[in-house]
Amino acid sequence: MDAFATITQRRMTGGFRIDGIDDKNLHLDPGPGALVRSYQFGVNPLKLHGILVSHSHTDHYSDAEVLIEAMTRGMTRKKGMVIGSPSVIKGYQKWGPCISEYHLSKSKVEVMEAGDVFRFDDIKITATPTIHGDPKNIGFRLEWDGFTLSYTSDTAYFEDLHQHHQNADVLIASVIRPDNEKIRGHLCADEFQLLLEETSPKLAIMTHLGMKFITDHPVQEAINITRKTGIKTLAAQDGMVINLDKFRQQQQTLDEY
Repeated sequence: MDAFATITQRRMTGGFRIDGIDDKNLHLDPGPGALVRSYQFGVNPLKLHGILVSHSHTDHYSDAEVLIEAMTRGMTRKKGMVIGSPSVIKGYQKWGPCISEYHLSKSKVEVMEAGDVFRFDDIKITATPTIHGDPKNIGFRLEWDGFTLSYTSDTAYFEDLHQHHQNADVLIASVIRPDNEKIRGHLCADEFQLLLEETSPKLAIMTHLGMKFITDHPVQEAINITRKTGIKTLAAQDGMVINLDKFRQQQQTLDEY
């Protein structure tokens, strides 16, 4: 993770929310500020149905417990689903656990490892592999009603990465550095461009930008990738809201924090 981006809050670190999937609202990787930013941008955390956490780094899990409290109305109702990697839910070696047994007691809980498939009602969720500091880190591939949204989480580029994100209508990836400035356990912009060439999504979004990328014209980088690949590419901005009408028949909304 880019600790300085998190500490300085040069970009908000609340993860992102997807509303209206099979009448459900999901929050993925709720890092620092997820609760406050939800209210700031007009999405109600009390109306969550699921919280998905990919791994045990602070910028991906720190607000999970308070969002669980919102989802369960202050831990007074049995409600919702919490999905996480083994390190997040159970702890693995020096990583995690990140959510207390108390906070897990009011919701259904699913522990997922790379390759696992879980059905949350009509939503098919596949845990995708990564190469990252937390060895149990996973990405999430969500499929519903003929639509696919795939999220890499934090990962280095590896030869088979594209196979797990093929045929996604929308691909969201953590891209921490610009150009070809590689950093262990993360994608740089050039590697993300290669991934797009291998997967051909309808829309690509770079999120989790590191400090250097934030100050190094990420919007222009996205424009350059769009031009080179022919795939609409965006650099996530605080409070970004994307209407997915153009990418599916029925309307869904992706809110990027």
